[in-house]
Formats: sequence, C-alpha cells, structure tokens
Amino acid sequence: MAALNVSVVSADQEVWSGEAAMVVARTVEGEIGILPGHEPMLAILAGGEVRVTLPGGEKITANAEDGFLSVQSDAVQVVASRAALA
Repeated sequence: MAALNVSVVSADQEVWSGEAAMVVARTVEGEIGILPGHEPMLAILAGGEVRVTLPGGEKITANAEDGFLSVQSDAVQVVASRAALA
C-alpha cells in the first residue's frame, strides 16, 4: 500500500514527520483531503487543524497558522509560521 511522506514544520522547528495514509487540511479555498497519488499542488492554509491519519488508523492533529501546503510525488509539506501538535 502506498503512503504519503508528511512533514509539518513551523518557522523554528519540525513539529511532526512520518508516513501517513491521508492528510486533511483547511485551505483558503476549502478543506482538502490528500491521499497517495494526489496531483501536485500548492495551497495557502486558512489556519486551523491539519489532520494526519497514520497507516494503522491512528490520528495526529496539528494546529497550523499562516502558511502553505505543498504536495509533490506523495510528499506533503505543511509549512506554517506557527504550528504545534494539538
């Protein structure tokens, strides 16, 4: 089964990184779900929760403000000025 390589970083630290089955985030254009094989994209975060579902089904939630989300080749990067695990 394919997985996403996810990285959530703030301006001064890496908040979380690892493999995931799905990422859900709120962008200025609405909520988006990302699965393996997603088209490359760049989106501006609207702020709020970034929900990461791990391959085993466990969920991790981070709060991210003022940043963007990038998807390329099953790699998802969330870069925010402020981010922390919820």
